[in-house]
Amino acid sequence: MNSLSIFVDESGDFGAYNHITPYYIITMILHDQSMDISEQVSNLDAKVHSLGYGEKFAIHTAPLIRREGIYANEPPNKRRALFASLFFFTMRSPIQYRTFVFEKKSFDDAFSLEGQMAKVLSSFIRDNLEFFQKFDDVVLYYDNGQTELNRILNFAMSTELSTYSYRKVLPIDYKLFQVADLICTLELLDLKCEHGELSRSEQLIFHSKRELRKQFIKPLQKKMFAA
Repeated sequence: MNSLSIFVDESGDFGAYNHITPYYIITMILHDQSMDISEQVSNLDAKVHSLGYGEKFAIHTAPLIRREGIYANEPPNKRRALFASLFFFTMRSPIQYRTFVFEKKSFDDAFSLEGQMAKVLSSFIRDNLEFFQKFDDVVLYYDNGQTELNRILNFAMSTELSTYSYRKVLPIDYKLFQVADLICTLELLDLKCEHGELSRSEQLIFHSKRELRKQFIKPLQKKMFAA
């Protein structure tokens, strides 16, 4: 069976607009399951292990940058190395992605935001229906992190596709779900570069807006979905 995996992660929430969380970002990772990534997974596991983390370890990029939780005592160079290991895994894997950005101040309430998300995601699938119909099975992977997004995703998939399946995931089990998290973070950082300055924590990892864009954001855009 020819299967397509779609891994989804988000950055943001459905609460009222504020300057701390001005955006809601959704990233979809598209992976044709006939294209093996076991070598890339093994290489990433080896790199993560060499940095002192166990094999069953999920990289969470936002806490890594902010030096939260298990990253609290890790120096910037080690955190950057961990971030870079997931980034290079992304670049070496046969995947594509699409990111959708919603500026929360453009919506009166959470209901109008949900409605626009459903419309945009449905349009994306409909506009690329020929691509999606090449697969016998389309599998949506999401961690049920936010009920609203779970509802929107299932609405868009069920409306536009004749059949699909759904699996709840844990980040630790799927590297491509961690990639979705990485891309959400980089998209948010790109927006921060556009509209302001990087925080001190971000500067410690990426050094400058110029270096961030040159080494991470621009190369990543080569992976953007093109049917």
